[in-house]
Amino acid sequence: MTYFVFLLMVALILGLIAVASNPTPYFAALGLVMAAGVGCGILIGSGGPFLSLVLFLIYLGGMLVVFAYSAALAAEPFPEAWGSRSVLLYVLVYVAGVVLVAGSFWGGWYEGSWVVVDELKEFCLLRGDVSGVAMMYSFGGSMLVICAWVLLLTLLVMLELTRGLSRGALRAV
Repeated sequence: MTYFVFLLMVALILGLIAVASNPTPYFAALGLVMAAGVGCGILIGSGGPFLSLVLFLIYLGGMLVVFAYSAALAAEPFPEAWGSRSVLLYVLVYVAGVVLVAGSFWGGWYEGSWVVVDELKEFCLLRGDVSGVAMMYSFGGSMLVICAWVLLLTLLVMLELTRGLSRGALRAV
């Protein structure tokens, strides 16, 4: 399990590098979806499957709004992909920075800290995230509904602003 979580952390760092190094919103949004999915996989590996599901759904809603907004404003006929020289230069600089920082902290990692919550006790009857789910429903349920409504409203507003050539507000500018 430790190696799987380590592999997910490496994939998370590569996804974040893909987001940071690409100036084109299309490919940066793809890296953001990858990073969010891998981050939720790390949460699942740590014993929080419900929390990772909720976060992934919220991230997908937020990323859909951000992607629709950025794709409407930056409609490039020839977007830069990950194979172009400028993007490759940024990727190499970010990878070198991550390797330098990881090399300075490499001796301090302790693999026993990546244990799943359910493996801390011998005879655990409850899952590790059951109390968190109960707390989320008791105190955060209304906030979750409000956030979902705001994301839907923002998506509809962005689709209305960028609609068509004749009636869109941003197209007239």
